[in-house]
Amino acid sequence: MPFVGRSFRALSVVLGMSVLTVGVQASEDAVRKGMEAFIGAPAVDSVAKTPYGGLYEVVLKSGELVYTDDKVSFIVDGRVIDAQTRKDMTQARLNQLSAIDFASLPLDQAIKQVKGNGKRVIASFEDPNCGYCKRLGKELAQMKDVTIYTFLYPILSPDSTTKSRNIWCAKDRAKAWNDWIVDAKVPAASECDAAAVDRNVALGQKLKINGTPTLFLADGSRIGGYVPAAELEKALSAVVLK
Repeated sequence: MPFVGRSFRALSVVLGMSVLTVGVQASEDAVRKGMEAFIGAPAVDSVAKTPYGGLYEVVLKSGELVYTDDKVSFIVDGRVIDAQTRKDMTQARLNQLSAIDFASLPLDQAIKQVKGNGKRVIASFEDPNCGYCKRLGKELAQMKDVTIYTFLYPILSPDSTTKSRNIWCAKDRAKAWNDWIVDAKVPAASECDAAAVDRNVALGQKLKINGTPTLFLADGSRIGGYVPAAELEKALSAVVLK
């Protein structure tokens, strides 16, 4: 009989967990339907309950992250900060959602530069007419023991495309890029098969890169916007490869 009792209790726990799972799923489905009814389109990518005040995290197909309750009676477009750890949970989640498989990047479409032992790796998507890319270029020039893959990503103007093509077609692409981005020496006109530039634009759109510079580290984590060398060094030190 004691064994039967233990078995019954174990079965009750399993059944209880199953009911809880179904309940959570039902709530998430209800939130999805409510959000899409509010938006007026099937725009929700995922819904998950958070441990914060009964809020549900709603990830939209646009990449945006908002919060609501189980009845979609309000929508919060802002940051959730953990009061104990002071961690920006929204930014942490966005970083997780925007991470990529670094190994999937077509590195042959990028300008490669190896500094020192080149053990640390960065991939950047940059527009030659981007002011923050020029600031980043000066920071990257200071760094050591790093391999940098620069994807020419002309999205700001037709002139961006012209400069990108001329840089890609230069005899020494890395020198042409640095001459322009660091020293403001206009790249000489040159012709070649520059289809890689067009493929970079398509790739960037697929990765939802809406601004430059956008950087990716070897673990797939994304850094949007300009960062000084000191901060980039910290980010590189935190990279853990699986």
